[in-house]
Amino acid sequence: MRLHDLKPRPGAKHRRKRLGIGESSGHGKTSGRGGKGQTARSGSSIRPGFEGGQMPLIRRLPKRGFNNKRFATRYIPVNVEALNRFADDTVVDEALLRQAGLANGPADGIKILGRGELTRRLVVRAHAFSASARAQIEARGGRCEVVPLSGTGAPAAAA
Repeated sequence: MRLHDLKPRPGAKHRRKRLGIGESSGHGKTSGRGGKGQTARSGSSIRPGFEGGQMPLIRRLPKRGFNNKRFATRYIPVNVEALNRFADDTVVDEALLRQAGLANGPADGIKILGRGELTRRLVVRAHAFSASARAQIEARGGRCEVVPLSGTGAPAAAA
């Protein structure tokens, strides 16, 4: 096979829809824009939820209640079985977990969960621990150290 033999997969390339090229093409006359009106005009685009000047539904409905999602604390979960990759007596903190790829993305803190079996003796520094994770870490002779939350929502390693 040579460079001149390369072709796109069948169905990967489509013809451009040529508008306004006669009635028999199926895209003549109004060129796929329907009849007259606001959307038939050039340069026209109406935002989602616009109802032609009528008061939109989202503004007609009453706004009630309170949503706590904005103020909730978001933890990145890390299971104890994932901590087996570290050597004995390692101090496992947020920076080490992010470097190892076990904790990715923005969050308020890291929570260690008890899924799986821990086989190492570790000192784990995290923002929260489940009861089963704490029991497993301490049963192996390790320590659980609770780190206070920074409260920024951004990764602490990047700060």
